[in-house]
Amino acid sequence: MYIVVGVTGGIAAYKTVQLVRLLVKDGHEVHVIPTDDALRFVGLTTWEAISRHPVTTSVHDDVATVRHVALGQAADLVIVAPATANSLAEMAAGLAGDLLGTTLLATTAPVVVAPAMHTEMWRHPSTVANIRTLRERGVHVVGPDDGPLTGGDSGPGRMSEPEVIAAAALALTRPRDLAGLRVVVSAGGTREPLDPVRYLGNRSSGRQGVAVAVAAADRGAEVVLVAAHTDDGVMAEASAHPGVEVRRAGTAAELGDAVRAAAVGADVVIMAAAVADYRAADVAEHKRRKEDAGGTAITIELVETEDILARLVRERADGQTIVGFAAETATDASELRDRGIRKRRRKGVDLLVANAVGWDRGFESSANAVLVIDAHDEVVAETDGTKREVADAVWDAVRTARG
Repeated sequence: MYIVVGVTGGIAAYKTVQLVRLLVKDGHEVHVIPTDDALRFVGLTTWEAISRHPVTTSVHDDVATVRHVALGQAADLVIVAPATANSLAEMAAGLAGDLLGTTLLATTAPVVVAPAMHTEMWRHPSTVANIRTLRERGVHVVGPDDGPLTGGDSGPGRMSEPEVIAAAALALTRPRDLAGLRVVVSAGGTREPLDPVRYLGNRSSGRQGVAVAVAAADRGAEVVLVAAHTDDGVMAEASAHPGVEVRRAGTAAELGDAVRAAAVGADVVIMAAAVADYRAADVAEHKRRKEDAGGTAITIELVETEDILARLVRERADGQTIVGFAAETATDASELRDRGIRKRRRKGVDLLVANAVGWDRGFESSANAVLVIDAHDEVVAETDGTKREVADAVWDAVRTARG
């Protein structure tokens, strides 16, 4: 595939070197178009070496081949990473003051931007309006993530990791093979109150469920995303996606009600949310204080929450496909498979995604490792990669299961 990678003037340009490397390693022909400001962060020699093609920033170079439009015309995919606030404004205004600008106006290929800037700039009304304009024109936005920024700041505005950008961008070249399907996806972690201050929760960031929802929408499905608690920035792409309707829920009971309501008439329901297995039998009306306990231990009685997935299976409509997720701490793939099979049988789902988790894997990470088990207890997919790659593998399995 012929891919153009535009690089604008932000410190995150150093991460784009890895993005280009990944694309070249995957066998694609990659042409890099940096802006003059981008070359202040990563030099021309680096881009030429990593892409294996000559690099220029000027519309006045190689005029005989009409390079200022030829790159855009030839592209199968265009990625701009990092996309600074200034570059997004220029794109929204349709400015073409350099080779990247003319290329973006000349292309009919899918365009992906990976924003990178400080939080205040990302949240500024001008940037918000520019992103909205670009989305309305069909530009796909990946990120930004929430995390450390330059100067010691932290917050939404960090450019997504190269692996995530590559996976999301390459997914756009896939056929819209889910067109016509109505799907429901749950994501995030539920929170069960103990008192007005505290709750029983889990470490789920919501990234995997959101990736499943966005992947479905990118592939043509009509998506309802029921989201419990998610980390900052995780919902940005889904919330702005024209193919995704977001509904929020807090507790397991609220999530169950929302998912069941959305599931009416849906072709596929995927329960990727991390739902609490237990809730407090009695929720205190006031904050539980140490002084009230008199220095002794306190006991909180927990009772099981409703099994949302099992109820969905019991109440499913004819032809509806139901997929469950199982977060498991397993020593190896064999144990993960065995635990996944047992859970699939208990729940009665069509597919069970067994998700390997631990102190430093699965949760709060951009990567994931899963096994997908079908109704015959066969492993039909095994994926270890970005959460978008996992999402696409799950949808591939769903398509096969539906025949």
